[in-house]
Amino acid sequence: MAGTAGTPGTPRVLRAMNDRAALDLLLEHGQLSRTRIGKLTGLSKPTASQLLARLEAAGLVLATGTTEGRPGPNAQLYEVNPAAGYAAGLDVTPQRILAAVSDITGRTVGRHELPTPGRRTGTPVVQQVTDALDGAVKAAGLARADIHRLVIGTPGAFDPTTGRLRYASHLPGWHSPTLLDELAAALPMPFEYENDVNLVALAEQRLGAARGHADFVLLWNQEGLGAALVLGGRLHRGWSGGAGEVGFLPVPGTPLVRQVTKANSGGYQELAGSQAVPRLARELGIEDVPQGPYAEAAAELVARAAARTEATARLAPGPAEADDEPHRHLLRTYATRLATGLASLVSVLDPELVVLSGASLTAGGEPLRALVQAELEELAASRPRLVVGDVREHPVLRGALESALASTRDEVFDTSR
Repeated sequence: MAGTAGTPGTPRVLRAMNDRAALDLLLEHGQLSRTRIGKLTGLSKPTASQLLARLEAAGLVLATGTTEGRPGPNAQLYEVNPAAGYAAGLDVTPQRILAAVSDITGRTVGRHELPTPGRRTGTPVVQQVTDALDGAVKAAGLARADIHRLVIGTPGAFDPTTGRLRYASHLPGWHSPTLLDELAAALPMPFEYENDVNLVALAEQRLGAARGHADFVLLWNQEGLGAALVLGGRLHRGWSGGAGEVGFLPVPGTPLVRQVTKANSGGYQELAGSQAVPRLARELGIEDVPQGPYAEAAAELVARAAARTEATARLAPGPAEADDEPHRHLLRTYATRLATGLASLVSVLDPELVVLSGASLTAGGEPLRALVQAELEELAASRPRLVVGDVREHPVLRGALESALASTRDEVFDTSR
């Protein structure tokens, strides 16, 4: 029936569209005056005034001060009310669960890290999740009931047909077919789960190097080697959630590995994963190979090799060049190995952009990026631009928060109800 509240083009729907546009502008720009909001939205001053009064009455915006230092009377400034809604994210690894709570503006207001020492822990996964979440909620000075949405990031992916976590046998306790039902029963808010590398891509798309790009590949190399595929602006997860599990990709230079999901390894992981870097350094005669977790050791070695490569490029050849040769060889070989797997990806997908992320890649900075770019241009017909990721601090957690915030904002900012 024409004229109902839900009909597109009715005053109620148009008001809701204008409200959301104004709220998105306030999120993007911060404090704005009524006049500035009117100019940015194309609304008249009276309509902008009515809009702001409506949003203020709904608790969605706050009057926060006035403009100063300009000719004429001071103008009232408005901003999104940070307490209008809260979202939470979890970054799950075998070693720990990192939890954080964000207000609706995207500011992190609470964080908590819960150690989960591998197979030694006897704490059920559901309790680990709730304990980590409760720690972040408490740090934010909130209660569980204040959280509108939770997104959990894990390695691998939950198979939509079975509910089981796949491609992550190294994550103990997370493979029960009833786990998602148990989490739903224990958590008072809606929750979603997502592959950790997909969340890094989401963070780069919203906040980092992939902003404005609708087709890109993100290559992640830290504890594991994986990729995220964004096609037409949307994450491509695949039929079983396994799109981007490139660690299993057969590549030249390593033996053909069969039953890779049981071994939790594959050709590309063995060729270019973080664990391959310390091994390669020893083969090249580098003596001061760091001890400890291989992801940290790889990042340190790559950073050291990149620094020496960059320094040598600025200097005339001399005695120091011979000392740096093993490190420069390490970086060149690592770049070739990375490009070997990337060549298959870009040949099939032809993306606009490739983002290099994860400590083992970002540690190489521009020297590594340039070497991989040059190698890839020789190995693949399509030639996407390579960039180093911008989101460095807890990118999985940042992506989980961004995902949870998107749903929270859609819910809280819906003034058409």
